[in-house]
Order: sequence, then structure tokens, then C-alpha cells
Amino acid sequence: MKDFLLTKIVATLGPATEDAEIVEQLLQEGVRVFRINFSHGNFTDHEKLLRCIRRVSKKIGIPVAVLGDLSGPKIRLGKVVAGGIDLGVGQIVEFSEAPLTAVKPKPASDPVVFSTTHGPSMREVEPGQRVLLDDGFVRLTCVDKKQDRLVCAVVDGGVVTSNKGVNLPDTELSVPALTDKDIKCVEFAVAQGFDYLALSFVRTGDCVRRLKQELVRLGARPQDDLLDKDSRLQFSAIEIESEDIIPIISKIEKPQAIANLESILRETDGVMVARGDLGVEMDLAEVAVLQKRIIRQCQDYGIPVIVATQMLQSMINSPTPTRAEVSDVANAIFDGADAVMLSGETAVGKYPLESVAMMKRIASKTNAHIRQQGLVAPVADKALTRRRRAAALTHGVRTIAQDMDVKLLAVWAQFGGGAVYLSQQRVPFPILCCSPSDAVLRRASLLYGVTPIPMEQPPSSRAFLENLDRLLLDQNWAQESDPIIVVLGEPITQIGLTNQICIHYVGETLAQGQEKAEG
Repeated sequence: MKDFLLTKIVATLGPATEDAEIVEQLLQEGVRVFRINFSHGNFTDHEKLLRCIRRVSKKIGIPVAVLGDLSGPKIRLGKVVAGGIDLGVGQIVEFSEAPLTAVKPKPASDPVVFSTTHGPSMREVEPGQRVLLDDGFVRLTCVDKKQDRLVCAVVDGGVVTSNKGVNLPDTELSVPALTDKDIKCVEFAVAQGFDYLALSFVRTGDCVRRLKQELVRLGARPQDDLLDKDSRLQFSAIEIESEDIIPIISKIEKPQAIANLESILRETDGVMVARGDLGVEMDLAEVAVLQKRIIRQCQDYGIPVIVATQMLQSMINSPTPTRAEVSDVANAIFDGADAVMLSGETAVGKYPLESVAMMKRIASKTNAHIRQQGLVAPVADKALTRRRRAAALTHGVRTIAQDMDVKLLAVWAQFGGGAVYLSQQRVPFPILCCSPSDAVLRRASLLYGVTPIPMEQPPSSRAFLENLDRLLLDQNWAQESDPIIVVLGEPITQIGLTNQICIHYVGETLAQGQEKAEG
């Protein structure tokens, strides 16, 4: 039987993986979501890459989602002299708003002067607050503020090169999560039909609402999305009855996001645990605990969650990962993450295909153990996930699936709602999401346990079961008389209706049809 992965693999595309041959190999290895990072490249590059993904996906018949990752107010260093500058402990460093190239000072007692991509944010730093460079490998403390410069002293030194990230963990920044550049990227993503948008440096639910406003303006969210409600909206954009919708994935990477997590979860459609910046801005020892907490709260709200950053970091330069990295990936899967993500490993690494193959091996072994042990908890029994009939039905599916030795589950999903609710239950069996909509199938590619299946609208529930039987038998995904659970609506042609659970035995409808024809 086909090895259906329950946990999905997200891969970031970049210089190492931007041609069609590599994209096809990544898809064949198990990638189901491609991430395009708007922090690098231009719109021409992004459009070319998107078209390449769509073309390859259509060629090999595997639906795949494309996630556009907005840059947000990420502060980076300006240009630094070739080879970088080695900063020593106690050395004085200044940050200027004027664009310049940082060079080694002469005499050596003079301060090193850097420029940054966002001077106004640097002005908000106060004496005593930390300034972290290059993911925290180089640490400074602000000691003074001048009219046009921030003065810092090096606490932990190291070599600093161009474009390295700057983190200000102690500073309450007033800069919005959605920058002018991001708005242009949102317009581009809507025009090109991206499947998801990731919002960087989210601090509160209002940050998510700001992106929603832009998407509503561009026709990629419904106006009702902006209504004030006491709790999360009754729908997720992943399940909404339209193909022209872009769900929002909120990246949790700031201390303020942890403090305001509930308000973010009420607004967002999904979450990414962005452990890179989170581990820089908070106590590194807390990150593993925070990861578990965030995943569990996402499950409570019934929204998908991606675990990201440095999952197989050593494979950027090595064909094999460390044992600790393998355990890290497996633990994220045991926690119940919908997806695990590769960043530099596939964007710029030497071994992108090997990285995906390793991720798939880890996920396959861990998923198999979960099937045997049933370790992943279902979504919590909160009213938040019970507002629709489909949600209540799929809650019952988990109980039935546990009582029967089912091979898989199947759902007819005109717009994806039933697949979303089934995924939330964390049933350790494959979920076939059958739909005529390419957009719905691509969005479903992110969801735990869900395998998107293109299928034309059947005229009746019986016709759907016949199509399903043929598919399962032709692909050898099940044998005759194997029990499966089917969730659908009656009549099946009515949009947005899910009202039936069917315990179906593979081949049953085909046999009945044959008997009827012979009779």
C-alpha cells in the first residue's frame, strides 16, 4: 500500500532548488508545500518560480501548495567590507542611519560603524537593552544614544558580514508587522494566486487583522472576515467556500507573540513556530517548551501548525544530519505538528534532495509508530470547533476509526471544510480529500494526514463511491472488502453540505453495480 505521510514536508526554494528538474525531484521525494521567501529575489524571480512549480505539479499530478513568506520589519545590517569584521569583547560599535560600508577602523580604538535597513527601529533602543547580530552569535548592549547614532558595546564577539539579521529582544518596537514592501508582496501574491501567506514578526491579533484588511481590499478574503467577534470566526480561510482566498500563517517569533498568543490564534488561519528568531529573542532553553505549548493551543483552536528553522541544519553542508536533529524532527511530529519545514537546507544547501529524503524517512518512521501507539492527541472538545455540522460529524469519525481496522478515510470536499475537520481529529490514518477544485486541493496539501485527490463532481453519492472504489483498487491503496470511512453530503451536488458518515467496504458498490447489470 502507498506510504501516505501524515505529517507534511515544507521546503524553501532558493538558488539550490530553482530549476524544474530539482522541483520535480523534491515533489517526488515528498514535499507538499513550497515556501518562497520574499526577503530574497524580486517579483520576476518569484513569478518564474511559481510558474515552474505549477507546471511541474500538473505534469506529475501531485497537488502542492505555495507559501509566500512576507519579510516583515526584519532589520539587517548594511554592507560590510569583504571578509567581514571581527568584533572583540568590549569593542565599541555604532549604528548609523546613513547608508555606508562598514570597514575596520583606523586606529583600532575607533568604533566600528554599521548601517542597517531600518534606522527608525534602531532609534527606539534604549541604554541597557540588547542588540543581537547574526541570530545572536554576536551580542551587544546599548550604552549610549547620540542624535544620529546608537552606541553599543560588544558582550560576545565574532565575525560580522553583510546583511546579517539584527534582533532587539528588549525593545518594544512601534513598527507595524506589515511594511510597505510587504503590501506590494501581498498584491503580487494575490495576483499570482499564491495558496498561503506567512506574516512575519506578528505581535498581536491586530497584526493579523491588518493583513486581512489588505486581502479583503484585494478580494482575497470575505468582508465578514473583519467583523468584531468575541471569539475566533466560525470559519478558517482554508475551508471557506471560495477558490480566491489566501489563508494567513502567523509566524510566532517574538516574545510579544507568546504573550498575546490567544489573540493571534483567534484571528489567524495557521501558525508557524519560527524557532530561529524565537530562540534568539527568548531564553533558548524555553523554546522546546514553547513549541509544545504553541502546537497544543493551535490544536485547541483547530488550526494547522508548522514547525520551522534549523530542523536539519547540518545538512546544509553534510549529506547526513546529527542524531539530535533527527530527534528534534521526530519530537515535532510526536507533538502533532501538521508540517515540518526545511529552510536553508533546501534553499542554499549542498544536499537539498537528501535533506527532503531524510525528513521523509523520519516522518515515515514516526508516523508508523503513531499509527501503532495512537500518541497524537485530537483537537480539544471546545465549542470553537463545534460550530459546524461537519465538525461534529468528523469528531465521531475518530471514535469509529478507533473501533474498526480501517485502511483510510475519504471525504468529498467541494471547498475543503470536511478535510479540515478530519485533519483536526488527528486520526492516524490517511485522509483522501477528493475535490474538483485545484485551489482546494493545494490548500489541503498542508493539512495533517490529508492526501488531495483531483476528482470531477460526481452526480450522486453512489457515483462518488464507485469512483473511489476504482481509484483505491487501481492504485493498490486498498483491497476488495477493506473497510474505509467516507464523509460526504447528501445530496453530494449541494455545495457546503456535509451530513453523512458512511462505513464502506472497498469494491462494494462496483459489485452491486455488476449484479444489477447482470440481473
